[in-house]
Amino acid sequence: MISGGKVQPKPFEVLLDQNQISERITELGRQISVDYEDKQPVLVGVLKGCVVFLADLIRQITVPLELEFVLASSYRQGAWQETDVKIGGEFSIDLKARHVLLVEGIVDTGKTASLILDKINRMEPASVEIVSLLDKPASHRQKLKIKYKGFSIGNEFAIGFGLDNTQQFRHLPFVGRMVDS
Repeated sequence: MISGGKVQPKPFEVLLDQNQISERITELGRQISVDYEDKQPVLVGVLKGCVVFLADLIRQITVPLELEFVLASSYRQGAWQETDVKIGGEFSIDLKARHVLLVEGIVDTGKTASLILDKINRMEPASVEIVSLLDKPASHRQKLKIKYKGFSIGNEFAIGFGLDNTQQFRHLPFVGRMVDS
């Protein structure tokens, strides 16, 4: 970035490049296709962070599927996680007796995923599993099993590939970590 004629350092550094992410998404899509061969899963994307990951993932899944979305937010003011999670919208697809894959861009504390799983489980699905591009196991405050995990990362604040910091950086084609300037 250039500001006042001076080059400013980028506020992030690359954690996972495009090739690493693409290869892992291909593997996840292949595994999901095998596991759900005769099941036609419903993929429930957690907006907004899942968008890029989900778009790439569904192109790698070879079985029929349906898409549903839920809006959830816990980072409304930047890098500091709110104490409450906002979940919006109702499901338009009946999930009773369906095989559901909850698709997250990142699982941090696990609070958002847990709340959404509770909501899904009340609808009596046949099965529910979590798919996440990134997992921060050291940050988990809720016990979660992530069956389809792209990458485990440390406690850094991740951006790019759909993940943001105050709605910025979602467009980056890689996953970066925020650095102090």
